Amino acid sequence: MPDRITITGIRGIGHHGVFDHERINGQEFTVDVTLTVDTHRAAASDDLAETVDYGAVADAVYSHIVGEPLNLIETLADRMAHTCLGFDGVLGVVVTVHKPQAPIAVAFSDVTVTVERERHA
Repeated sequence: MPDRITITGIRGIGHHGVFDHERINGQEFTVDVTLTVDTHRAAASDDLAETVDYGAVADAVYSHIVGEPLNLIETLADRMAHTCLGFDGVLGVVVTVHKPQAPIAVAFSDVTVTVERERHA
């Protein structure tokens, strides 16, 4: 049974979107990440080197939020997922990108895109 490490609410100002005002003004994005890992060795040894450093993962995800502007949050979520899979010990990942200030003409609370990726052997 795989274990999970979840980081909820990584926030930053990004300039993602298809409209000029999104690229110019930016807006807050929030990201939730769930990593599939095997924590058995880390639990037995109590050694950070035996697990995934979730602080480093959060920093990497944040760098995507504030980094290169993209048109679609689908692309943003996919890039974040592949970055997470690059960490040793990450077997799979679920990334949810929240865009609560999306340019939608009706009242709404949030727009999210969720992607799930697995490490291929």
